Amino acid sequence: MQLTHYTSKFNQRTFPITLVCENVTNAANIGSLFRTADAFGLEQVIFCGSPIPFGRKMAKTSRATEKYVNFKWQENSSEVIHTLKASGFQIIALEISASSTPLSNMTLDTQKPIALLIGDENFGVSEACLKLSDHSIHIDMFGHNSSMNVVQATSIALYEITKQLVQL
Repeated sequence: MQLTHYTSKFNQRTFPITLVCENVTNAANIGSLFRTADAFGLEQVIFCGSPIPFGRKMAKTSRATEKYVNFKWQENSSEVIHTLKASGFQIIALEISASSTPLSNMTLDTQKPIALLIGDENFGVSEACLKLSDHSIHIDMFGHNSSMNVVQATSIALYEITKQLVQL
């Protein structure tokens, strides 16, 4: 028998993870990121760059999770990363680069809180923020395309990160 939203019994848990969204602007993606943040028990989401486009499209995809997820908006992503680093966070950029590690080979420092940095839908994480990151990870791709939707990639990365944290 299929369970409903009201009969499924998941153990609620919050992980020491902050999602930093650099210039993510698509309303549907932002709504989906709220849902993803709720599903993976993130401590908070920080949107950087353009103001959050609250509205019908964002609300439809978020399914009201923006009411439960701790979030804030700050204009400058580099300042956010500097502040998080000063607070002891490890900064992990989700971006394919010359020095990125495949997600499947990533080993976390489980003694430090995590800031997962994701980037703009078209251009990814900025060079400035990549340079500030402690690590860069990517998802191995096996088709012709070299990227995927920012929410899909974030969900895959958070699955792996929380899997490692649950095993503690």
